[in-house]
Amino acid sequence: MTTLLALLAWCLLFVLCWPLALLALLLWPVVWLISLPLRLIGISLAALFALLRAILFLPARFLGG
Repeated sequence: MTTLLALLAWCLLFVLCWPLALLALLLWPVVWLISLPLRLIGISLAALFALLRAILFLPARFLGG
């Protein structure tokens, strides 16, 4: 659904201002490549917090709480 909305937004932008739409189309892979390390850091931090939560709640799980 989000892909369809993004396509419709791009088509609307293309109708209103086609140079900006083409620039956005060309720069999208560059923005994606720049944001990729930030996503990987976010995934790693989420996994680290899940591990810490599992370690902290381990005694309660053993006691049946």
